[in-house]
Amino acid sequence: MLKNSMLRMGLLAALMAALISPVQAVSKADADKALKAAHDTYKGLKEGKNADYIPALAKVNSNFFGIGLVTVDGQVSTVGDVDQLFSIQSISKVFTMAQVMQESGVDVVLNGVGVDATGQVFNSIVAVEQFRGKEMNALVNPGAIATTSLVKGKTADEVWAKILGMHSDCAGRPLEVNAEVYKSESDTNQRNQAIGMLMYAYGLIKDNPAQATDLYTRQCSINVNAKDLAMMAATLANGGKNPVTKKQVIDQKHVAKILAVMATAGLYDDSGKWLFLTGLPAKSGVGGGIIAVSPGKFGIAAFSPPLDAAGNSVRAQKAITMISEKLDGNPLNPKAK
Repeated sequence: MLKNSMLRMGLLAALMAALISPVQAVSKADADKALKAAHDTYKGLKEGKNADYIPALAKVNSNFFGIGLVTVDGQVSTVGDVDQLFSIQSISKVFTMAQVMQESGVDVVLNGVGVDATGQVFNSIVAVEQFRGKEMNALVNPGAIATTSLVKGKTADEVWAKILGMHSDCAGRPLEVNAEVYKSESDTNQRNQAIGMLMYAYGLIKDNPAQATDLYTRQCSINVNAKDLAMMAATLANGGKNPVTKKQVIDQKHVAKILAVMATAGLYDDSGKWLFLTGLPAKSGVGGGIIAVSPGKFGIAAFSPPLDAAGNSVRAQKAITMISEKLDGNPLNPKAK
């Protein structure tokens, strides 16, 4: 536990420093060039396979490949299938966590849901039993369902309006649910229903676990494209302010803490490997999307449905890594003076 706490404190300090320190701006020409090079390099890659435990995801064209990047001064660069809509899946967990922080403060997440990596797969029931519902984080299913249950509202519709509003404000446009994916997930989410009931049994969900699980399923079914996700990532990179609409969506004081959870738990079982290679706080979804944040510089997203064994898009990981290296995006890389 002490080791985990020290790791989080170190990451948080580095990310906070990156958010307030002056950084060299990324030019649109450089961003365009980097995106094109990455897309050209990896568009023919055939590794991985679509998620198939959700039937609607198995049907998505595995050749789709789009990349978007938005700088903190609002420059937008895109390449490939950037207008293709797909379900946001677990990337939504980041923004529902942000909604709870906005409403109730960070202590609700820190002391309620938790911020530690579980050491288990993202939908593990063993992890819930091992720690009696605690020692979770908002980016694995048990913690995410509990986080959704913490959004305030007298009715399910009121809660949903807040969740969808947060996602839409970060994307800079109204978003909608993919009805086919929502139905497909609702018909096959018995494991998440069990997780919701177990978290309720341990007191981490205070009321109506069925509603929490349903709203969680709905948020995972929100339709986005690569440009939307890049804008959402850029909102985090820009201290919670959407760099195009200029709306302060998330209080800046919460952003470093959101990024810290992303850094330690954003890419499922490969979160440590990803952070080692890139230094970028990130979040993936089994729909094939990944967002990554270079604080004070840019937000980037890539979409490609085929996943690796850990559940992360193969092309998206490689493309984001290459682009970040070209644009000097690693916030943990100190510069000599």
